[in-house]
Amino acid sequence: MAPELISKIEYDGSKADIFALGILLYTILCGKFPFKSTNDRDLFRKIKLGYFEFPSDISQSAKQLISKMLSNNPIDRPSA
Repeated sequence: MAPELISKIEYDGSKADIFALGILLYTILCGKFPFKSTNDRDLFRKIKLGYFEFPSDISQSAKQLISKMLSNNPIDRPSA
């Protein structure tokens, strides 16, 4: 779920979809979710903070693309 959905503010659906695709791409390449927690409240906090790490074997170009897709600011996310 994109940070703007968690915050319950008005959002652009296409930019929220790009965030979701970023989650999917990260999961495919890394074999795990970028944000995880034992409860929703903590998970939502981590998503809003936007902090995640990449395994060392992920290419720099993949890191750059995923980082842009998972930007907390929807305006900074690429378009499809």
